Amino acid sequence: MKSIYENQVLQIVIFSVIFGIGLAKLPEGKKKPIVDFMESLSETMFKYTHLIMYFAPIGVGAAMAYTVGHMGIDILKYLFMLLITLYAALIAFILLVLLPVALYLKIPIKKFIQAIKEPVSIAFATTSSDAALPAVMRNMERFGVPRKIVSFVVPTGYSFNLDGTTLYLSLASIFVAQAAGMDLSFGQQLLIALTLMITSKGVAAIPRASLIILIATAEQFGLPIVIIAAILGIDELMDMGRTSVNVIGNCLASVVVAKWEGEFDDSKAITYKD
Repeated sequence: MKSIYENQVLQIVIFSVIFGIGLAKLPEGKKKPIVDFMESLSETMFKYTHLIMYFAPIGVGAAMAYTVGHMGIDILKYLFMLLITLYAALIAFILLVLLPVALYLKIPIKKFIQAIKEPVSIAFATTSSDAALPAVMRNMERFGVPRKIVSFVVPTGYSFNLDGTTLYLSLASIFVAQAAGMDLSFGQQLLIALTLMITSKGVAAIPRASLIILIATAEQFGLPIVIIAAILGIDELMDMGRTSVNVIGNCLASVVVAKWEGEFDDSKAITYKD
């Protein structure tokens, strides 16, 4: 309770993991009521966050006015630089990490792009991975990934394979530190990155949910929250990119697992059509 009161995210995450392991070891009859309660509570909080986001434009305007008033108009230039840096990092991740994996596994790149362009477009437009989920599962199955693998890997990846979100959180936290004039050592930066890798798991696949993780982690390391309020002004544009990369990573992960299990249908991939 003390960790929750003081918003010590890392301790909360470790407790949650150990609690989940203990819950998994219980007989079905004893753990089902707790699991059902947790799932209902989780869905309720997702809806709660979604409702709060309707008031986000008012908060964004007030936050930007306060930040510009205290830090000057130059903050807008730095926010634009943050946006460009994020997209450069996301593109580099796709070209230097995801593309080599696809080439190594001999996945037909052009057909794969055809298969993911619809769900990625939906994710980019809505900034929500959940909105793209039906298209992801349908297209990956048509691409040659068995239903049993798609239905396990993709939903799991929505909680644990958030490449774009992790990149965004790392960049945003360093931006906040630099804007506040804080000189973080390499060890501190590495610790922040590792903490964000853990705390970002299970984040809701809805717009602006990542900001909650960023705020909680910032408080953990003494970073000023007011600068995060300024990021909220361009978060919509950044959310488009990071959500799209999350979807691309999950689509590729389903193909990788299918290849790994020897159940990928290469003939479907080669003959795939929109």
